[in-house]
Amino acid sequence: MFCVAGIDISKRYLDCCLQPSNHQFRLANDLEGVSTLIACFFESEVTRVMVEATGGYEKLLRHELGKVGIEVMCVNPKRVRHFAEAMGMEAKTDKIDAQVLAEFAATLKTYKAVPFSLEHDQLSEQIKQRDRFIQHRDDDKRRCQQSSTPVVIDRYQAHINFLQAQIKELESLIARTMKDMDDHRANRLMEVKGIGLVTASNLVCYLPELGTLSRGKIAKLVGVAPLNRDSGDGSKPRYVRGGRGKVRRVLYMATWVIVRYDAGFKARYERLRERGKCAKVAIIACMRVLIIRLNAMLRDGTPWRSDVI
Repeated sequence: MFCVAGIDISKRYLDCCLQPSNHQFRLANDLEGVSTLIACFFESEVTRVMVEATGGYEKLLRHELGKVGIEVMCVNPKRVRHFAEAMGMEAKTDKIDAQVLAEFAATLKTYKAVPFSLEHDQLSEQIKQRDRFIQHRDDDKRRCQQSSTPVVIDRYQAHINFLQAQIKELESLIARTMKDMDDHRANRLMEVKGIGLVTASNLVCYLPELGTLSRGKIAKLVGVAPLNRDSGDGSKPRYVRGGRGKVRRVLYMATWVIVRYDAGFKARYERLRERGKCAKVAIIACMRVLIIRLNAMLRDGTPWRSDVI
């Protein structure tokens, strides 16, 4: 029998709901509680589990379930809330959230779960820490420019220098982690002029599906695929939305570099501008072509060609 589970995760508890039996129970969010949960899943023949991304509280559960081969779908809480509202479930408690997750898991029969690994989790934390330090550094640079007191400026500058050193150390740590992971995709990606360590590590970490999907699916997953807005006889301009923002941000900066140095992308960008497209529309179109070509390069094992227009 096809049995799924929805788990609402908090710092202390795991609220679980099994479908189609609608059996609900609560366990502690620790190793003992997860072990009990796994035993229950094997007894009930659970084949799929859905959880929300909680910012870290789900890591232990995903790791332990992955070790025993139970598929775990980690979804954006916004999608779960929209599903609950569509089902007319306006109230929100831990038990209700677990039930919503279980019903959502049963509905998404074609959803492909992304495997969880400690190596990718470690890389993710390092990338996030680097991003935070860069944000703090840039904030202090702005504050330094707005200050007029020498002693305050000196302290800002000292903090900026400290953060800059930490960023360099984190980049070295990210490079070592990528090497330890021995992910061939990273080296292939960095063969492309304009894609360096930071972009490659973000793509490997936040877009593990890269190299496994069709061109349309990978573009939509990133959030650079044009979406229709047609109804009846009306047809509105296409637009992009959704997708993975972290991937899109690094891809945006990488695309500007590639447009500058790659003849094919430069010609594509200039052609769109000559047709009256604004710079943002033109660069988004180039981003879509770039992620499609990177996906095909990794999927088919072909080399990067810089002369393709």
